[in-house]
Amino acid sequence: MEEKRTEEIQKTPKSRKRKESLFRRQKKIRVVLILAVLAVLALLAWRFLGGRRSRPAQAGAGVQRTAQVQRMSITSSLSSAGTLAPKNTYNITSLASGEVVEADFEEGDQVTAGQILYRIDSSNLDTELKTAESSLSRAQSSYEVALEEYNEAAADYSGGTYKSTETGYIKSWRVKAGDRVSNGTALADIYDDSVMKLRVPFLNTEAVQIGVGNEGVITLSETGEQLGAVVTAVSNMDETLPGGRLVRYITMQVANPGGLTAEHSAIVQIGEWVCAQEGTFEPVQDMVMMANLSSNTSIEIQSLLLNEGDYVTAGSPIFRMTDKSTSEILRNYENSMDSAQENLESAQNKLESAQDSYADYTITAPISGQVITKTSKVGDKVSVGGSNSTVMAVIYDLSGLTFEMSVDELDVQKVKVGQKVEVEADALEGQTFTGTVTNVSLASSYSNGVTNYPVTVTLDETEGLLPGMNVDGTIILEEAENVLSVPVDALMRGNRVYVKDESVTESDGGVPAGFKAVQVETGLMNDDYVEIVSGLEEGTQVYVAESSVSGNNFMMPGGMGGGMGGMPGGARNGGNRNGGPGGNMGGNRP
Repeated sequence: MEEKRTEEIQKTPKSRKRKESLFRRQKKIRVVLILAVLAVLALLAWRFLGGRRSRPAQAGAGVQRTAQVQRMSITSSLSSAGTLAPKNTYNITSLASGEVVEADFEEGDQVTAGQILYRIDSSNLDTELKTAESSLSRAQSSYEVALEEYNEAAADYSGGTYKSTETGYIKSWRVKAGDRVSNGTALADIYDDSVMKLRVPFLNTEAVQIGVGNEGVITLSETGEQLGAVVTAVSNMDETLPGGRLVRYITMQVANPGGLTAEHSAIVQIGEWVCAQEGTFEPVQDMVMMANLSSNTSIEIQSLLLNEGDYVTAGSPIFRMTDKSTSEILRNYENSMDSAQENLESAQNKLESAQDSYADYTITAPISGQVITKTSKVGDKVSVGGSNSTVMAVIYDLSGLTFEMSVDELDVQKVKVGQKVEVEADALEGQTFTGTVTNVSLASSYSNGVTNYPVTVTLDETEGLLPGMNVDGTIILEEAENVLSVPVDALMRGNRVYVKDESVTESDGGVPAGFKAVQVETGLMNDDYVEIVSGLEEGTQVYVAESSVSGNNFMMPGGMGGGMGGMPGGARNGGNRNGGPGGNMGGNRP
């Protein structure tokens, strides 16, 4: 009977990836060359020794590699090195040119967001700011007037009519239908004698003791009839009557009982004082009503609404305008209002611009953190222009630390925000920190035929860590607990695994006799092991193909995985594409 030697597959030491990462950073080229030479020599030596051992096996036993189906936990991960950086970094620059007049902070200080760091001399902006404020005030007043005039016009010309500005009888019309009226055009003679006015002189020493609202008695000169009257105005100007008497005129109003005309005269007594000379009555209203329109507006009369002799009150319609005139006059007022509003908005924008410019002369901390550098001090001149703006200070937000992992295009789809990351720092040997994937960027880079994507990791804990430290991160993609597993080299193309079966007497491709093919369903896979969902039972012996792991468990250097038989298979199934043994897509497969 032929002798067969069975060898068990051992796990790759957990620290292998970390050591490979350290090697890559420390004289990478030389180390890779040395490792490659050693690997080739080891492989040749193994093949030579294996060839010598195989001679008796050709007549008797063959060397077979097997493993048992066993339960274990499988973790799929990606690894990459990076450099720690603050959670946020901000370079302080100025948006305004001038002399620094305040800089009350120092390097190493803790500052809070919004804290004033620098003040730049802003005296040249004071005049500009005051001018903008004054212009805004004037524009606001103009807009309010225009708005009021528009609202009045909308009320005055509602229904397409022009409304009277006076109260009284229309003695005579001065316009007719079809006439075009503009501002100041005489419309009608208005007369109202329902109330009569009487203006009489009092000695100035008496007049100064009389006030508006005082009551008096009017005595008609012809009939002696007496009427009650009220003072409506008292002159402050001294005038001289014949004989040298100094007087001041007082105006009285009295309701016309009927019959009073401008031909009647009377004297007035107020209290104990009597007027120095009689006066003549005149109607309270006897004037020409003029059109009150904006200077650039004219309207056409369609029809008069009142006849001569009719009584009209202020605000009541007196003639109808044509529809065209109504539209034109309202549009003119609306245009004036819109123009005033545009001027107001322009003045507001100018003031806001001036205020924004003024704010540029005060520089505040955009984030809370520690001042790392301070390059400008009181008395320094700062200027703004192009891309050469001076960095006046640098602030680090050290409330958290981050670093970037470079993940290639084959693996980036597996990386999701929120995944956990194990982190080791070169400077803190033996300590492991945890982090979380916080961003998967699409800003890819292309190098040596591979596209890489930056993945940002934020550390959950930062004690002992500092910005600039070198770290290795391992993203935990997936985990499977207590699942049936076989070495990844036991899985053949087509999801087949060869199990121990002494009844099989013929080899199958590269698989020796004594093993039969079983179809399996696979789950999670990493560089070393693959989960078997169905098709195998725990404890079953399976054939393990010779790949990147030799009979004495010698591992090819990272980056040369796959047993020189193809691309590293583990990377295509959740492993580290930068190293590790070949999987079911590489190595020697039947």
